[in-house]
Amino acid sequence: MNTKKVHYAWIILIVTFLSVIVAAVTNTMSGVMMIPFEEEFGWSRASISGAFAICITLVGFSGPFVAGLFQKFTVRKVLLIGMGTLLLALLLTTFMTKIWHLYIIWGVIIGLSAGAFLTVLNTYVATTWFEEKRGLALGLLTSSSAAGQLIFLPLLAYVVGNFSWRSAILTIFVFGLFIYLCIWIFMKNDPADVGVLPLGAKVRNQLNINPVNPIKAAFDGLKLGVKSKVFWLLAGSFFICGFSTSGLIGTHFISLCIGYGYKEVTAASLLAFMGIFNIIGTTLSGYFSDRLDNRWLLFWYYGLRGLSLLVLPFALSTNSVFYLAAFAIFYGLDWIATVPPTIKLATDHFGKDKVGVIYGWIYSAHQLGAGAAAYGGGLAYSWFNAYQSIFFAAGIFCIIATLFVLNIKRKTVIDQNLSA
Repeated sequence: MNTKKVHYAWIILIVTFLSVIVAAVTNTMSGVMMIPFEEEFGWSRASISGAFAICITLVGFSGPFVAGLFQKFTVRKVLLIGMGTLLLALLLTTFMTKIWHLYIIWGVIIGLSAGAFLTVLNTYVATTWFEEKRGLALGLLTSSSAAGQLIFLPLLAYVVGNFSWRSAILTIFVFGLFIYLCIWIFMKNDPADVGVLPLGAKVRNQLNINPVNPIKAAFDGLKLGVKSKVFWLLAGSFFICGFSTSGLIGTHFISLCIGYGYKEVTAASLLAFMGIFNIIGTTLSGYFSDRLDNRWLLFWYYGLRGLSLLVLPFALSTNSVFYLAAFAIFYGLDWIATVPPTIKLATDHFGKDKVGVIYGWIYSAHQLGAGAAAYGGGLAYSWFNAYQSIFFAAGIFCIIATLFVLNIKRKTVIDQNLSA
């Protein structure tokens, strides 16, 4: 085999894909940990959800600053520090005994360290290493969280059920150590570091290292964004995206299913089953984002997601495998499909050089929505001993999001030339 035919961009994509899996699984395993924490420590579901909500929110708000750190330092250094801190936090979790331990370790430390992987890294890699096939690369990278969900959630639920939640934490820790070594050996900051051009490029990109202060770069991006109607429409729709996915389904779906009489492993397997179609849907979305009007893609994604959430309680109450499988397929195809079109629209309107920080702030809105749903779901359960109200609200919000995305003005070639 002639390895020279394999562009180094694909190696970077694989390392990034695996790195995101660790951070994403750490976030999504909150659904598996909810009831074990409740049973062992006696903490209320609202209190536990509050820690997870802080984690999700801090992941989002770290994004603009992570983009600045990528510009100031090398991406390799940032990822090594982020993964090292994440692994330390996982170890500390196994020793916690107080609710404030959960808030500090899982809420703050994991929230900030996971932000190095779950915010702008995919955008950075796609725009830095790929000139051609960028949408496909972005779709593949975005699907990494679904791949982790598919592989690990049933495994973690099995480990929790047959051993302990601490054993499940250590399972992720061991995998994370392997990924840390992969980052150390293979991750590079720029194609020039290995003497190549970005995939499909004719000219070399400028290096992304510069003397800009990361905090200043983040707030300069925010100042630019808040002046634009497009920024607010994308941020608003992405708030709803986070509310209706990672915050609600990612945190409370397993507990919702258990409330309807399903076993934890069954619920986690159903969530993993969604992950199969999540990978397919997100990859296809990346492909279509290079070819179709991204506003209409988002319209259909949000509209169909809203309808699926409205019928979910009915599907669970029927105890029908057919209805649950139909929901898993339908919702799974749509779960993270919104990301490639959102990034594509942000890139079209703000340019490749600014999209990292701008998207970081848009993603902050996504995680703010996710945090609201994570805590709101726990609160709704504490008040009503049921989740139906929060899932109904999420479905209605998704319908509202369709109106947001259709109000985004299409960026024409003339507009792009004028803003260049």
